[in-house]
Amino acid sequence: MKKLFLVCAIACANIDVGSAALDGAKIDEITGLKGKLNEKENVYKVTWPRGDVKVAVDGWTMPPFMGLGTWAAFTETKDGAMVMGDTVLFEDEVNAAMTAALNNGLRVTALHNHFFFDKPKVFFMHIEGDGNAEQLAGAVKKMYDAVKQVRSATPQPKETFGANQLPDKNSISAEPLNKIFGAQGEAKDGMMKFTFGRPAMMHGVKIGNAMGVNTWAAFAGSDDNAVVDGDFAVTEDELQPVLKMLVKSRIYIVAIHQHMTHEQPRIMFFHYWGHGSAKDLANSIKGAFLVAGLQQASSPK
Repeated sequence: MKKLFLVCAIACANIDVGSAALDGAKIDEITGLKGKLNEKENVYKVTWPRGDVKVAVDGWTMPPFMGLGTWAAFTETKDGAMVMGDTVLFEDEVNAAMTAALNNGLRVTALHNHFFFDKPKVFFMHIEGDGNAEQLAGAVKKMYDAVKQVRSATPQPKETFGANQLPDKNSISAEPLNKIFGAQGEAKDGMMKFTFGRPAMMHGVKIGNAMGVNTWAAFAGSDDNAVVDGDFAVTEDELQPVLKMLVKSRIYIVAIHQHMTHEQPRIMFFHYWGHGSAKDLANSIKGAFLVAGLQQASSPK
């Protein structure tokens, strides 16, 4: 009798777990999209074909079916749900979409291109998150809404950030930036560059700054009207807080990817672009350095 009761309890427990399936209708309602359940993998996936902007690749107008589909896939976890997705974005949508994702609890894990000779340029932003399924669906909806707001204001993607044109001659003052970064930068033709390396291992070999494991920032323009571009080398745990810090400072993230394989610790790289006063830009980058806990051992790149 006891054995029968135990078998029944186990069976009932299994039924209870199975009954906690994702509510696809609710996800549809929240996201405003029509999803589909993959019963074999227990994944509910919503899709948004980006047919609102015509894209040509190598002179051929590409149908959304050929790789211009935004999607978000949900699956159950022991603590609720997980979402993963890929978001088709045009250059002027990336910052808005990334801000919405990060502000609503999603993690941004990659940003890159899939094509060459595409007009307008198309980027793909990968996201992930975990928690309550309805909250995740709401976060995805807010990210998609941010994209739609950009396109509603300007139906065709912009081809510029819209910032003031830089002066013809670069004249960045070195000393204020040296002071902010606490290091001597490399100066060339009125421009400044700072590089900070970090140690890693790859295939049993020590690698660091000279081998490309570094974060750098380069400044051009004038003190009051400058641009900064560069690359951050961060661990997986550092990526999200550093992205949040820079997005909050209105620094545009333009790529997120890896440069190596089998390195320890795993290093992610992301590239960025900012426009403003040289000091403000430097302070924003320095703040992100501190969030990542980067060691300031600088040497020219």
